[in-house]
Amino acid sequence: MKRLSIAAMILLGGCVQEQPPVTNLILRPAPDDPTPSGIAYLCDGRKEVSVVYAKNRASVTLDGKTWRMEYQPTNTGFRYMDRANEWTGSDDLATLREYGSGGRPLAFNCRPTRRTT
Repeated sequence: MKRLSIAAMILLGGCVQEQPPVTNLILRPAPDDPTPSGIAYLCDGRKEVSVVYAKNRASVTLDGKTWRMEYQPTNTGFRYMDRANEWTGSDDLATLREYGSGGRPLAFNCRPTRRTT
């Protein structure tokens, strides 16, 4: 009887469906919106990126360092850049990377977690 219940638990355990991660639907403002809007992102490696969007600009902060980036039109998603870095993505997934020389990611798979302003 004990063997049967263990076998049943193993079989049932294989039938449990993995639930997709819960994501917050936090929309970025339109690039030309003049009202500052802040969003906190959580990225792979538990890195936190904070972004304030306003009037074709984004102030992107990671580990106490802030970059002021300009909006760059793109066919899909969004893109903000300065001379050395870019904040880019689509929908609810973004990446902060060095621009040029291989584009080393500073923070990747960033997803919005909450509004900050």
